[in-house]
Amino acid sequence: MPLLRILTDRGSEYCRNRETHEYVLYLDLENIEHARMTVKSSQTNGSCGRFHLTMKNEFYASAFRRKLYRSIEELQSDVDARRRPPGN
Repeated sequence: MPLLRILTDRGSEYCRNRETHEYVLYLDLENIEHARMTVKSSQTNGSCGRFHLTMKNEFYASAFRRKLYRSIEELQSDVDARRRPPGN
């Protein structure tokens, strides 16, 4: 599934000059839309925070206790295997 859009706060680590900032340049090269939360929108920020906490608790925290990943590909392989129904 391709990543089409990413939502971040308005921190300077995400919102710098497109030609010189690695994060912004990567999004541009991969044709990923960068949406920014509205200022003082704690409800939106809370929803994103809750999503990240759920992802961390449901997979990453338990996976990293069992295995030291040496590459993103190795981690992705385990995530894919976890999503497959039994017997496939």
